[in-house]
Amino acid sequence: MPASMRDWLPADHLVYFIADIVGELDLSEILKRYAREERGYPPYHPAMMVRVLLYAYCVGVASSRKIEKRLHEDIAFRILAANNTPDFRTISD
Repeated sequence: MPASMRDWLPADHLVYFIADIVGELDLSEILKRYAREERGYPPYHPAMMVRVLLYAYCVGVASSRKIEKRLHEDIAFRILAANNTPDFRTISD
């Protein structure tokens, strides 16, 4: 078994393209709000959520419950989420 999850997928996999694209996006306005959030548990990082949602839509997964399931079972989703597993309510909000 490879030491890193990144070794489980080929270097040209769509996951890495999505990660690169989201890394280039200007999320500064979202990140400002994220940094000020003080209620409850710390929120999931916005860039991670954008990566997961964009990839999900690209591969035809639009249901928040199905995305949650894929975050537990699909290595591509796990890589994009850095092994975080937001539940379907968080995904849909």
